[in-house]
Amino acid sequence: MGRKTKRKLTCQRVPDTFFLASIGHIPMSEQIVIGRLDEDVILPCSFESGPDVVVHWKNQDNYVYSYYKNSDQLKKQDPRYVNRTSLFLDEIHNGNASLSFKRLKLQDEGTYICYVGTSLGKIINKVVLKVGAFVTPVMKYEKNTTNSFLICNVLSVYPYPIITWEVDNTPISENNKEEIGSLGPFYINSRVNITGSNSSYQCAIENTLLKQTWTGRWTMKDGLRKNERENVSLSCKPENSFFLPNEDFRVTWSRVDSGNSLVLAHFLNSSQETIINEPLLSRNKILINLHDFSLTLKDLRLSDSGEYLCNISSSKYTLLTIQTLYVAYRLFVEASQGTVVGIISTLVAVMVAILLTLAVKSRRCMSSDTEERPSTDQRPRHDGNEEENVALSEYSFSKGSEDRN
Repeated sequence: MGRKTKRKLTCQRVPDTFFLASIGHIPMSEQIVIGRLDEDVILPCSFESGPDVVVHWKNQDNYVYSYYKNSDQLKKQDPRYVNRTSLFLDEIHNGNASLSFKRLKLQDEGTYICYVGTSLGKIINKVVLKVGAFVTPVMKYEKNTTNSFLICNVLSVYPYPIITWEVDNTPISENNKEEIGSLGPFYINSRVNITGSNSSYQCAIENTLLKQTWTGRWTMKDGLRKNERENVSLSCKPENSFFLPNEDFRVTWSRVDSGNSLVLAHFLNSSQETIINEPLLSRNKILINLHDFSLTLKDLRLSDSGEYLCNISSSKYTLLTIQTLYVAYRLFVEASQGTVVGIISTLVAVMVAILLTLAVKSRRCMSSDTEERPSTDQRPRHDGNEEENVALSEYSFSKGSEDRN
């Protein structure tokens, strides 16, 4: 009976004080858990199942969660963890004392101790929680009246990332960087000036804690020259080295003007739905199966001249492709011919007609001068009217031109 009474007294003292005694003699395991800002995470803690389970989770001297007498005991819980932490109550009898942590904050980083005691013994688990943030960055192309820029932007990242720029695979330094958030998460805008350049640019942003890297690439294609009323195809194709066959990505076509950008069309490959914002644009559906997102601009106008930007983006990559379109007047070309030969022939015919007209006028002037002055020329004159001769000359030229046509 005495031995049985002693066990009962021990169980009554366990809930609050068992883990304070002889901690140095209890083996302690340590794990590192990495969570994401605003997401949920589980801090693991396992033990050998037994009766009379007591669980305490603590961060320094603050109670995170407590369980004993077969129920939650939250009177001492620090307010920071209210409604954000819980145990898997149905799993405790199986030796699972893991802590579910919801909606992580950067302030939640730290060392958490799991104390578990049963009638069979005690264990202590140490869990180091690290919190990272990495909202998918974007690459933007901007221009004003004098300069053009590439910008790599990340709205929320923690810890501070590694940012690198390359031009034609050669590392370069950024021209300007804007940072917000001294303690994190950080907002970063990294910019380079690309005015007048047709090189290939690449920006990479790496979060070493989350082991996550995003890459943006910008390329310029050769300009296109077209005439009014023609059609043009603007090509845009994802690179195999960037995008996986089954990877979700978004394609956006826009026209870039000084200070603003007009979205023309966008396509999301997961939904297979294309939204066209401009009635003059159409997408060749046959090319979709080949991962070609070219757009056709129909019935060109002079106002269609400008820069057209294709943006293909996923969670890991952004590929910007820009192409400049020049639309020119279509001069002296009949719809039935539409050739350079027709233009040249028309111009030659006009020039010959002008020269002959000038020659006829010159002859008229010379004849008028001759009639007004007494003639000393004893050679016989031609019979007939001079104006009739001129008319015949003009008729002959006109007739010959018609015959040639």
